[in-house]
Amino acid sequence: MSRTFRIESEAGAELEEAAVWYDQQRIGLGTEFLEAVDSALERIARWPHAARRVPGVSVDVPARKAPVTRFPYHVAYLETPDAIRILAFAHDKREPAYWHGRVKR
Repeated sequence: MSRTFRIESEAGAELEEAAVWYDQQRIGLGTEFLEAVDSALERIARWPHAARRVPGVSVDVPARKAPVTRFPYHVAYLETPDAIRILAFAHDKREPAYWHGRVKR
């Protein structure tokens, strides 16, 4: 079964901001970052239960986070009956729980 993604607006802004930042570091690095994120999304679509649960989120909310290969980012998501909600494209070293409020929306 093919699953659709629903990307929260804040998550989309985070992704764009990170890609721009990487491109400013080296031309083309932003594209490489986006390709790595696409690969992570493909893994999530194929195996949504494979990523580890997010610590600090209520146990009745099965939020998960999948790493982005080569980059210090992860994709935080929540599987729902009709889609996979992308809650955040979060940097691994920044405030880890900043996006937890998005789960309830």
